[in-house]
Amino acid sequence: MLFVAAVLLAIFVLDSPWGAVAVGLAGVVELSQTAFWIRRSKRKRVQVGAEAMIGARAEVVSTCRPSGQVRIEGELWQARCPGGADPGEHVRVLALEGLTLLVESED
Repeated sequence: MLFVAAVLLAIFVLDSPWGAVAVGLAGVVELSQTAFWIRRSKRKRVQVGAEAMIGARAEVVSTCRPSGQVRIEGELWQARCPGGADPGEHVRVLALEGLTLLVESED
């Protein structure tokens, strides 16, 4: 937007040397903003899918002896906990087997 405004100023308002200066400065500002946002967007990888769930902390909703339900970020998942866990306890996700999470107690 700044670049377009600078071009319009250069054509209709500013004298000869200052029009080129305005367009050049606007171009530099636009390029630096673009480079900044591209670099910022690539700082952190997107975390989605099963890979993001492994290692996540979950709260047991229904008794897991060995099967039950856990809640991760507001979502209910079927879970299998070989060591057993009671409602209210926190567990870690070890693996994903289909749509069932394999979890273990944090204790």
